[in-house]
Amino acid sequence: MSSGWSANDHKSYSNPPSAAEKRARHDSGNKVTVVLGAQWGDEGKGKVVDLLATESDLVCRCQGGNNAGHTVVVDEKEYDFHLLPSGIISTKCISFIGNGVVIHLPGLFEEIDKNEKKGIFCHHFHIHANITRFSVKHIGTTKKGIGPTYACKASRTGLRICDLMADFSEFSSRVKKLVQQYQSMFPALKVEVEGELKKLKEYAERIRPLVRDGVYFMYDAIHGSPKKILVEGANAALLDIDFGTYPFVTSSNCTVGGVCTGLGIPPANIGDVYGVSKAYTTRVGIGAFPTEQLNAVGELLQTRGHEVGVTTGRKRRCGWLDLVILKYAHMINGFTALALTKLDILDVLEEIKVGVAYKINGKRIPYFPANMEVLQKVEVEYETFSGWKTDTSAVRKWSDLPPKAQNYIRFVENHIGVPIKWVGVGKSRECMIQMF
Repeated sequence: MSSGWSANDHKSYSNPPSAAEKRARHDSGNKVTVVLGAQWGDEGKGKVVDLLATESDLVCRCQGGNNAGHTVVVDEKEYDFHLLPSGIISTKCISFIGNGVVIHLPGLFEEIDKNEKKGIFCHHFHIHANITRFSVKHIGTTKKGIGPTYACKASRTGLRICDLMADFSEFSSRVKKLVQQYQSMFPALKVEVEGELKKLKEYAERIRPLVRDGVYFMYDAIHGSPKKILVEGANAALLDIDFGTYPFVTSSNCTVGGVCTGLGIPPANIGDVYGVSKAYTTRVGIGAFPTEQLNAVGELLQTRGHEVGVTTGRKRRCGWLDLVILKYAHMINGFTALALTKLDILDVLEEIKVGVAYKINGKRIPYFPANMEVLQKVEVEYETFSGWKTDTSAVRKWSDLPPKAQNYIRFVENHIGVPIKWVGVGKSRECMIQMF
């Protein structure tokens, strides 16, 4: 709000820049900075977003739903976010939930109420008027109904926030038809329709002041006065519906293309794209995981890293850092820099391994397998490093990191061909070492 841009003015900006001013800027408007997961999720994206949000005017979610879980620690207070952008902690920036996001309305308001009790003004955000599908049953890997909701979208039977904001009697009729459709597929499904409609009517009035037409909202943000716009990706590259480890993926595009389709902005307005990776690898749920360690190392990483899913409460599977998947994620997203988080978890290890290539029948393969049966069979080729055996959790400068830790970081950076901008050695934003 301190930027002088009114969040309530979503029609058109009052003083658009002239053509000469635009030419002088050498671009087509403000660029958005994007933060994306580079593995299977849970990399610490929320922490990077929280760090960048302190200097941002607008922070956006573009895809996914409340199947995502981001934990942020500020002033020793821990916040868990599922739908709200992590940047909402910053009092100076507006938060926006875009077109591609699936919203579970009870969950949204529960999250708003919970965080307002912690001192976050959660009404300081807006929701695109063209989003949500109503899901009548929780089905899917996180039991949040994300898959069925995206299925409704694809089958053209979904209900959106703009429908909820319009004629409620028409909306009610469509809800009843949707329930009948689901009950024809799942005869045991019981839905108390009138009770659900009563709740939805209450939610409609509560959410109405927050709803904007997102295409115009984002256009004004991009083409108005200079401002810093941040986009927070949910899930991660290897969970992308098209490019991830299908079928063990989420239901949305959580790679950089999802930013354009989820917010309704052109590719020309994508600026820096920051990938986030742990200094090792984790995964929740089933599916191929080539560098997984089903041994004492995996157990140590899980225990020291407190690797439990924010959304599901499930223990995460743990293994060595896999540079094959990081290079693959970079090919899709074009990372301009990386954040390497949770380096401190490796502090106690005598030796540390990094996966650098895959082999099948003893021969290196020059690609990341799309077929999961093939991926399950790969043998990983590792590079082995001596551990630094030093506590790094209090380090705040690159020069104070142990030389062996520096070597590990530089190897990762050089192998992928992307500079590492931040190194995380703890839970809070103060624990992010900025390299440049």
